[in-house]
Amino acid sequence: MTPGDLAYTTPDRLLRDFASRGLVALAPETLGIPGEIHEAIYEKEREAFNAGRYITASLIPEILDVIGSPGVVAACDALVGRNWAIVPFTHNTPFPSGSRDQHWHKDDNGPYNLRKHRHHQAIQIEMLYYPQAVNDDNGPTAVIPYSQYWTFNHEENHDNFAGADHLDFGYQVGGMERLPVSGPNSTYDVEDVVNRRTAHDIRMRDAVANTGWPLVVPFEASPLKAGSVVLYSHNLFHRGNHRRDDWRTWKGTPRFMWRFWLYRTTDPDGEAPEEVDWRALGIDDMTRVDLTQAPDDATVLWRHHHHWLHTGRPPRRSAGRHRNPNGLAAELYATGEAAETNRIGAAYKLASSGDDSALRLLGEALVDERESVRRAATYGLVALGSEAADAFLDATESAVKWVRKAGVYGLGDVAPLTAQVLDAVADRLANDPSVYVRSVAANALGCLGRRAVASGIGQDLVPQCVNALVESLGREGNRLGMNIAQDRSIKFVRPTDECDVCEGIGINYGTERFKRVRSAVRENALTSMVVLCSHGAALLGEELKPTVAALADVVRTDENVFSVGLALDSLNRLANIGKGPVTGIRATLLGLLEAMPIHSWEPLVRSGLDPSVVREFSQAEIERP
Repeated sequence: MTPGDLAYTTPDRLLRDFASRGLVALAPETLGIPGEIHEAIYEKEREAFNAGRYITASLIPEILDVIGSPGVVAACDALVGRNWAIVPFTHNTPFPSGSRDQHWHKDDNGPYNLRKHRHHQAIQIEMLYYPQAVNDDNGPTAVIPYSQYWTFNHEENHDNFAGADHLDFGYQVGGMERLPVSGPNSTYDVEDVVNRRTAHDIRMRDAVANTGWPLVVPFEASPLKAGSVVLYSHNLFHRGNHRRDDWRTWKGTPRFMWRFWLYRTTDPDGEAPEEVDWRALGIDDMTRVDLTQAPDDATVLWRHHHHWLHTGRPPRRSAGRHRNPNGLAAELYATGEAAETNRIGAAYKLASSGDDSALRLLGEALVDERESVRRAATYGLVALGSEAADAFLDATESAVKWVRKAGVYGLGDVAPLTAQVLDAVADRLANDPSVYVRSVAANALGCLGRRAVASGIGQDLVPQCVNALVESLGREGNRLGMNIAQDRSIKFVRPTDECDVCEGIGINYGTERFKRVRSAVRENALTSMVVLCSHGAALLGEELKPTVAALADVVRTDENVFSVGLALDSLNRLANIGKGPVTGIRATLLGLLEAMPIHSWEPLVRSGLDPSVVREFSQAEIERP
């Protein structure tokens, strides 16, 4: 590292820094691939960008070398487990930096704006790759470290309905996002732009300060060397940032960033780590945040998730760690957005206290009418582990859909896969009137199966999980993307009688084969298919043949490009990972790929597709107008 470079992350600190800061960075020389690759990607990308080409891995196959590099694979294996997956057809394309600022937001963890529940565990992460150097004036990505565990209500808060939680939705409503901060059309003085004195800069800083959350300050991920990779929690607040250098140089020196959404298919299974004295870490070397000021409401979460990243289990409880359970229970009901940290912290403290009343107190809060209280209680019960299963089972039978949603989510995160748990989740998937609850139930089945494989408890029930997902695909249909159906920005869409959750922006990528349609339940069901198929064809038993047939039917007939991409990845994983009869699956897969007008190669190569297949298909895709 040269003076002035960002403090890159070393392997021995990867999990610790991710659990606390939510953000880590890999130096290009640690990736294990030749440095010339980054220059080749950049030059190809610049030429294609200036020519107005749609940039994909077919056009720049070297990006697959970055994704598969030893350094990236090792880091992502540690953070999201072996055989991690990439969401297809989404943000796997480069983002150039320019004159405007995004608002602070959290990305969703599914394809384009699909509202899903947010796991505190490292279930999803984002990977950013920069083929060129990133300096403080050419649009470094802005993030808010230490913000990943805090958020706002969204269930009946339309500002956050469409998946991306916002710090300052007024920035969007008031039109500031449309105004250029820099460049030829900016109204700001150049010196104010360079020195971060514009109204936009002030608005961004104030939005962070106004949260009242501990440790959070804006941070720009720079300077970065060409070829750097940044990994961060999908729950971390962040935004796209404007350039501050001479706009007349932008065309010749574009700043690109590739973004990939990654998600877990296997659970951690390592040894328990040594306890960390978080405050003794002092000044964080990357962000310069003073960790001696970290409150218990933060460190209790860091301890839990650092342990979970290693083991997949909660840390050991201690009756003396957090006393006065009734006082902690009172904090669950604190009011106001600034009290989010107090509510969540109190929930984790109860879970780690070892007090016999913790389960009862958190269970009572789970059914409270306030979303912020239910959210804290949900995470606290998840932190308790499998002993919270009965509380979540009871919640799945509530007359309140938001409580049912919390119930199926919690079962997915911590319950052992038993016949009773499977029946409860499968029933919500089949019969719940709420699209939101059904989509969470579909996701929970993948989580349950993933954990069953890791623990060995309920592994024989995984084929029944798969069967429930296949049956769901036969029931659930697509709907026109909400942004199109309602003729408004995806950020302003609203629930309808047909659908009480955002199903995302409709995209067809310019092909007649796909329509601008979405389905939250189908996409969640197919994401769970990817997870379960990652453990090999043999795991599916007698459900293998009908599952392959159902997935192939999705690829041939579904008009939703995201569902098709997930089904292809599921088939590819059956063909290439684990044990089982795979010859016929491979032949089916290749035939389906041949019929596809466009491809999302990154997920498929990640899950074992031979790169030679990519070369075989790519030329035709490159030549397509």
